[in-house]
Formats: sequence, structure tokens, C-alpha cells
Amino acid sequence: QVQLSESGGGLVQARGSLRLSCAASERTGRYYFRGWFRQAPGKNREFVAAIKGSDGSTYFANAVKGRFAISRDNDQNTLYLQMNSLEPEDTAVYYCAFKSLYCSTPGCYAVPRNYDYWGQGTQVTVSS
Repeated sequence: QVQLSESGGGLVQARGSLRLSCAASERTGRYYFRGWFRQAPGKNREFVAAIKGSDGSTYFANAVKGRFAISRDNDQNTLYLQMNSLEPEDTAVYYCAFKSLYCSTPGCYAVPRNYDYWGQGTQVTVSS
């Protein structure tokens, strides 16, 4: 099965930027959705962004829309999350995740249990 490894997290001041990477151990073209989630202490894991494998359509949580961008480099088997204008509320462990199978339910890309493979996470801390 595919192995996922996130990198790029760290400590940044508010209004700063970070770029997260998710390296996969195999070619990623077959995955229906590839996404980013985050989990802050004491909170549930929440959806951040996703990209559809078939056509590159992107989806974002309202909290990050306009500030974050998701992209992929299929040749390098890598998924990215560019995070701009970071806020202290963005502090969390960020996870990348891959979903293998098709789903048509509206918003299915945003549900953590729909994803099959997860990375170990990378910490992002935004100071005020």
C-alpha cells in the first residue's frame, strides 16, 4: 500500500506562509481524491483542501479559502499545500490523505473516514 510522508511544517508568525509537501511512495494518478486535513489539540480532525485526480478540481474549507492552495506534481508523486496569510487559528497537525475509490456524495472529499491512506502529520504553529 502507498506510504505518505508530510514535510514543511514549522513555526511561523501570523501573516506568514508555509508550503507543506506530501511525498507518496508510488505513482498517485489512480487516487480519486488527495486531500489535506488538520487537527488542533482537543479538536476533531477537519478538512482543509482536496484535489480530484481525474480533472484537478480543487475544494477548500471555508476557513482557508482564498489563503491556501492545493496542487500536485504527478511526476514527482507529490502533493502540496501552499498556506498564505497564516493565522494562529491555523495551528494544528496537518495530514495528507489519499482516497482510492470514486464517491459522488456531495462533500465526500471532506470526510476523513472516506480516506484510505494517511501520513504521519506535520506540525504547523502560527504565533501571534
